[in-house]
Amino acid sequence: MSKLLDGSALAKKIRSNLKLQTEEYIEKYNIVPHLAVILVGADPASETYVRFKEKACNQVGIKSTIINLPETILEEDLIKEIHKLNNDDLVHGILLQLPIPKHLDSEKIINLINPKKDVDGFANENVAKLSKNQDALVPCTPLGIIRLLEEYEIKVQGEHCVILGRSQIVGKPMAQLMLQKNSTVTICHSKTKNLKEIAKQADILIAAIGNAHMVDDTYVKEGAVVIDVGVSRIDGKIYGDVDFDKVIDKVSYITPMPGGTGPMTIACLLENTLKCYINLVK
Repeated sequence: MSKLLDGSALAKKIRSNLKLQTEEYIEKYNIVPHLAVILVGADPASETYVRFKEKACNQVGIKSTIINLPETILEEDLIKEIHKLNNDDLVHGILLQLPIPKHLDSEKIINLINPKKDVDGFANENVAKLSKNQDALVPCTPLGIIRLLEEYEIKVQGEHCVILGRSQIVGKPMAQLMLQKNSTVTICHSKTKNLKEIAKQADILIAAIGNAHMVDDTYVKEGAVVIDVGVSRIDGKIYGDVDFDKVIDKVSYITPMPGGTGPMTIACLLENTLKCYINLVK
């Protein structure tokens, strides 16, 4: 039995289903789903991510528009761009590619995006709905992890899930989703004492801290499920948080890097875009 949680294979399956759904909805409503991505500045990593998103949209029949804005843009001008997209009935999803330059208030700007078009699920309204177990747009990486666990029929109810990292993008929404699945959840972070000992208690360990290969076999108990979310770039190479080679013999399942959570994040972005479209046009 393969131990790999193959995000690339599942993402391909999701895209195939979304393509069929998108074709049906376009025929029904005669409107093409449309995702607008705002890219501020010229960060190479962000440009790469945006290209991946654009390619994925094209594969399933979703129109994508990349709005390139200068790094020196004034906050008021970026806000005008957000308002313009909010008011455009032919734009169904809006994504602000992070990070943005430090002179801009990302929290403020994200919360100016119409919550019904907030494909990242970062706006306060969607965060609040998720915490109350209401229908919400859910951040794409945690949603992708849930899809992987479901696809491989991994037991979650009653299991101890330890999450390394408390970000608004992964750690906190991941905890909410696992609680909804009746998992027992522990969140660890930079101030956690006895981090290694806590991690080793996990039935499901989700590493999302951005510290290359920090999680080795001493962090993982025998038979654990390990999900690697962190991405670090060192000398042009990409590393996950998990030292794959050191833990592979101990785990029951593990995500590869690359090919694990990354493709699932983009697949769930497409799902969220179609969800926004359906809610706005029906």
